[in-house]
Amino acid sequence: MSAPTSDSARASLEALRTEIAKAVVGQDPVVTGLVVALLCRGHVLLEGVPGVAKTLIVRALAASCDLDTKRVQFTPDLMPSDVTGSLVYDARTAEFTFQPGPVFTNLLLADEINRTPPKTQASLLEAMEEGQVSVDGTPRPLPTPFLVAATQNPVEYEGTYPLPEAQLDRFLLKLTVPLPSRGDEIDVLTRHAEGFDPRDLDAAGVRPVASPADLEAARDAVVKTTVSPEIAGYIVDICRATRESPSVSLGASPRGATALLSTSRAWAWLTGRDYVTPDDVKALALPTLRHRLQLRPEAEMEGITADSVVNAVLSHVPVPR
Repeated sequence: MSAPTSDSARASLEALRTEIAKAVVGQDPVVTGLVVALLCRGHVLLEGVPGVAKTLIVRALAASCDLDTKRVQFTPDLMPSDVTGSLVYDARTAEFTFQPGPVFTNLLLADEINRTPPKTQASLLEAMEEGQVSVDGTPRPLPTPFLVAATQNPVEYEGTYPLPEAQLDRFLLKLTVPLPSRGDEIDVLTRHAEGFDPRDLDAAGVRPVASPADLEAARDAVVKTTVSPEIAGYIVDICRATRESPSVSLGASPRGATALLSTSRAWAWLTGRDYVTPDDVKALALPTLRHRLQLRPEAEMEGITADSVVNAVLSHVPVPR
């Protein structure tokens, strides 16, 4: 079988939205964000109140891409070894053998990641940054592709632990999963009344429409997408402006700028272009930067949010012609 072309890979990834829609009503921006993360080899943090299909979206994506997936329910008593794996003594051989944890998969669903203490949250840092896990000093590579899709409840909910800044910065995107509109909610109820079971995606008709080969071809095409010096300067100006905002104590780092470059490229390629425009940068600025800003306490008390800071920056940073 011949390798997928850039155009055929794009068509396969575009088909993901239709396939996931068999199980999930609405939430197209969230699905698009997950596809962008796959193209950029990044990770995604999904935030929303319980019951808005965060877990279902990730499971439907894995089924549509024919990716191996595992789920970890993060709880207050979860240990780092429960995620990464551990050495187990084998009495038959009198040796310790490595028992891989659920992180050894293509798509790890870290469910309610902010319900576990920071020590266990940090167990994912090396996996997300290096694509490997070190146990007893031995690095063990993770499968390719590898993506962490973590869900969290809003931080003001009881029983949650805020993610450390270093952990947040490892996520390429933070996507907010909103409550559905009235029409979408009626559609959800209609599907359930007709027998839809969110635990049985096969019965819902969700089938693989994009292969790992399609994903690899798409990734190769994305990195060839042209970024002009003017666009690179625009991205840097946006990130620098977040650091200068009086409402922010910590703005977007250079890692944030490179992330915005990557996501803008992926979005440009998905929309059929081989070059990045300022509109591509604007489209991905919010999900790429919102979780990288740390607001001053007095700004939070005034009701200022990271989203409002990013929107203000986008409104006054000059757009290149």
